[in-house]
Amino acid sequence: MTRPARLDDAAVSAALAELPGWSLRDGKLHRELRFEDFVAAFGFMSRVAIVAEKLDHHPEWSNVWNRVVVDLVTHDAGGITALDLELARRIDALAR
Repeated sequence: MTRPARLDDAAVSAALAELPGWSLRDGKLHRELRFEDFVAAFGFMSRVAIVAEKLDHHPEWSNVWNRVVVDLVTHDAGGITALDLELARRIDALAR
């Protein structure tokens, strides 16, 4: 499968304007989410895992109790790609 190309800074900035709650941190799309409790946070991560597997694109993330921290970057492209933006949009949809 052909992987998407790395986006330039202008494209990433434009995309971030349409992704509330996301920021650029250390060259990655970054978001922190809070849930009611651990079970809700872990359930969210399970739903994201299914989507990520279907996209063949997996987040860097961590979970502590009700908090989930997500970083997205396409390592083999050396930066942020359309795949990261798509996963960010799907994560947002699941977080609603």
